[in-house]
Amino acid sequence: MSNLIHSEHASHFEIRFRSLFKEGRALAFPCDAAGHVDLDTLPERGRNNYWMARATIGRDYGMPVVCAA
Repeated sequence: MSNLIHSEHASHFEIRFRSLFKEGRALAFPCDAAGHVDLDTLPERGRNNYWMARATIGRDYGMPVVCAA
């Protein structure tokens, strides 16, 4: 689903959706190394933002990238 930026000792990861229009802006969510987000742990606003970012890939946000947090 996404690119992985490796870190040998990373145990915490986040998935980032970079804005296509506002340089330096992104939405980021905690995830595992494979980019899977546990939606049950996100607050309602976080879940809504996650679904919005996924729905607008290519229109408002770029492809998600998994990074060491």
